[in-house]
Amino acid sequence: MLAILRREFRTYFQSPLGYVFFSAMFFFTGYYFFTYNLYGNTTNMSKLFELLFPVVLFLVPVLTMRLMSEDKRSGTDLLLLTAPISRMGIVLGKYGAAVSVFGIAISATIMQAAVMSFFARPDWPVIAGNFIGLLLLGITLIAICMFLSALTESQFIAAVLGFVVSLFVMLVDALALVVNSRFLQALFRYLSFNRRYAAFTLGILELPSVVFFLSISVLFVFLTTAVLDKERWS
Repeated sequence: MLAILRREFRTYFQSPLGYVFFSAMFFFTGYYFFTYNLYGNTTNMSKLFELLFPVVLFLVPVLTMRLMSEDKRSGTDLLLLTAPISRMGIVLGKYGAAVSVFGIAISATIMQAAVMSFFARPDWPVIAGNFIGLLLLGITLIAICMFLSALTESQFIAAVLGFVVSLFVMLVDALALVVNSRFLQALFRYLSFNRRYAAFTLGILELPSVVFFLSISVLFVFLTTAVLDKERWS
């Protein structure tokens, strides 16, 4: 598993993909930090993390689009499936690499808070809650988009499917307001990433929301493993 993780992590920096992802994340975090904290003269970073919600939704599909589909396209998936490593090990290695890249990218927010601490006193518990929420959001979307990448050999299709899921995540709160069925309203509210993420931007660690994000991550990791198992026997 560690060998897969190291290989996938290096791959991100052997192509423009990793640099594009880092550049986009650093640009948005830097822009929001300057606009709402430095220019706004406040140590409250909740607005920054709130605005990063849609940014992460639409950047994660770019990060994960090649994660599984590239091996299918190049035929190296057959080598992986016959290697002395479990399918779960393959999935966790690739997943760990994407999560590592994402974690490094969002660490810019911690560096910005550290810089701000030279001039004012940030509310570190709130910042920690924000960061944990952003990390949970990212690892959940990575798991979902990795599963979508495992369904196709086209990076483009994997990215489009990821964007569709991200769009649904953004619109699910609106859908809860327009449907008449009480069951669907309750379902859409339960599935609302935005509602669960909002608590983290206030520095509140809600255990149900933590379990929600982690459960979806685990579910899609297992689904991705199931896709590999099916390919092995087909």
